[in-house]
Amino acid sequence: MIVVTGGAGFIGSNFILKWLENSKENILNIDNLSYAANLRNLKVIESDPRYSFIKTDIQNKNEITEIIKELKPRAILNFAAESHVDRSIEGPESFINTNILGTYSLLEASLDYWNELDESDKKIFRFFHISTDEVFGSLNLNEKKSTENSSYKPNSPYSASKAASDHLVRAWHHTFKLPTLVSNCTNNYGPHQHEEKLIPLVITKALKNENLPIYGDGKNIRDWLYVEDHCEAIMKILESGKPGETYNIGGNCEKNNLEVVDEICKILDSKNPKQNGSSYSEQIKFVKDRPGHDYRYSLDIAKIENNLNWKPKESFASGLAKTVQWYLDRS
Repeated sequence: MIVVTGGAGFIGSNFILKWLENSKENILNIDNLSYAANLRNLKVIESDPRYSFIKTDIQNKNEITEIIKELKPRAILNFAAESHVDRSIEGPESFINTNILGTYSLLEASLDYWNELDESDKKIFRFFHISTDEVFGSLNLNEKKSTENSSYKPNSPYSASKAASDHLVRAWHHTFKLPTLVSNCTNNYGPHQHEEKLIPLVITKALKNENLPIYGDGKNIRDWLYVEDHCEAIMKILESGKPGETYNIGGNCEKNNLEVVDEICKILDSKNPKQNGSSYSEQIKFVKDRPGHDYRYSLDIAKIENNLNWKPKESFASGLAKTVQWYLDRS
């Protein structure tokens, strides 16, 4: 048995689906069903006897403690997070509560449980914290990619809250010997993503014939990773990662926002052409840049490639085509 928190969100739900495709082991999903969660993501497996769901908040230490002591999982994977930078600027409090205090509560419940295990089970147990590349801060065009040893320089309330939670996980390993794992990942895309994120936002607005907003000049750069590749990396780290270590996960695919939107428009032009023959790219509209918009994120993934023999399978072209088709099938 493994426990996943935040399993009704984008990455968490994709992980559960991928897990049940590849494992006979039971999985419990704990989620408070905030605005970005959607149990419809998991409708296809809701009757699977290996899958179960409990609605609660990771800040509820007493309930989380009871759940894990009863189920005795071999691992807890923390996907639960507030994750949208714009929302963190408008209202940081929920990010502090979920990403910092929630992680603290989950660590404490996990430590209480781990301390009661016998020595053989202690060696097997893992607390796995899923984090972001944004903790490393912004890079300029010529700077080397961030490694696992790069300094943390978070610039938004969101990234600061995730950096804090990463540090808590590290501290619980070094101070209390809790066997932890941390992964920092680049921008994910794929099925089931909330429409506030760039790629699903552009797809849905394009299909509604609305403006496609791009912050500033559209030159901000992100590294893009198809969500199924991310899930496979997490599974690899869970099974073979070394306790106390951090692993970067990325797609080796840097694109600026304008390139991403242009590519979406080209795929839509091909798959769902407009009757008047115009291109979806004509809907692009540049809007005022948001505060503190980091220029570039990029991760060096040599460690996970060399130590755990993982690398992404999907190219940006193939992953984006699958993603656009997924949204077209549901439009």
